[in-house]
Amino acid sequence: MNFGENQQIMGFIKTENVSFSYDTGEGAEQNLVLSGITMQIEKGEFVALLGHNGSGKSTLAKHFNAMLLPSGGKVYVDGLDTLDESLKYQIRRKAGLVLQNPDNQLVASIVEEDVAFGPENLGIPSEEIRRRVDEALKTVGMYEHRTHAPHKLSGGQKQRVAIAGILAMEPDCIVLDEPTAMLDPQGRSEVLDTIRRLNREKGITIVLITHYMDEAVLADRVVVMDDGKILKEGTPKEVFSEVELLKEHSLDVPQATELIWRLRKAGFEFPADVLFEDECVDLLEATLEGR
Repeated sequence: MNFGENQQIMGFIKTENVSFSYDTGEGAEQNLVLSGITMQIEKGEFVALLGHNGSGKSTLAKHFNAMLLPSGGKVYVDGLDTLDESLKYQIRRKAGLVLQNPDNQLVASIVEEDVAFGPENLGIPSEEIRRRVDEALKTVGMYEHRTHAPHKLSGGQKQRVAIAGILAMEPDCIVLDEPTAMLDPQGRSEVLDTIRRLNREKGITIVLITHYMDEAVLADRVVVMDDGKILKEGTPKEVFSEVELLKEHSLDVPQATELIWRLRKAGFEFPADVLFEDECVDLLEATLEGR
């Protein structure tokens, strides 16, 4: 790809009419998982990707670092075509993937050795690896645990170590595939705080796949998938104000949004774009005082 072509591709991650099918076996029909996905994610953006099980969201996310390649269409990461085999490792240095189960990403018996694994495979000099490992562990609040065994950590701590392992490779983007699904509330809070801080303070592009609506409302933009296609996208307020549309597609909305929606149906004149509990409380207090 020459410089002129690269300049024409806008967005840090861009998909153009992407389709993807899993091969179900010799002579069998292929299982179409993605169909006609066109979207882009800007550098430094925080995007939440939502959808019920089987909607295609995890499959799409794995296209963002060339773990999967499109059956049709194109995926570009910072202008690099994921179908170009020679660019695979360059793409994965730009976009790291954190999986749902941290045990699937922890490979060493000591935390700092695990975080060093990625940079070592990239051939980074030892002194630079030391700097990156220390900085990554400090960033996720796990520096004091650097000599501990990963299997003795809590779920939230393990996930933060997994994120540190990606950070040590210094990516521009981190794609997280339901990173809090297996965690208790404290672990979820630890991981989510880390994700938000990486986005706000370091400008790292975040793509978060989640089933938790209270996580999605913190994103700059929400993309909702259904049946391998994009159903709706926009700001959290724009997306979650469409309560009936989301419910028709077996998706939840934030609890505050749900309560206000039910009250609106009962005749109360409330705005449709309430997302947070404090907004909900303020509206209810004002209504009760008015009565």
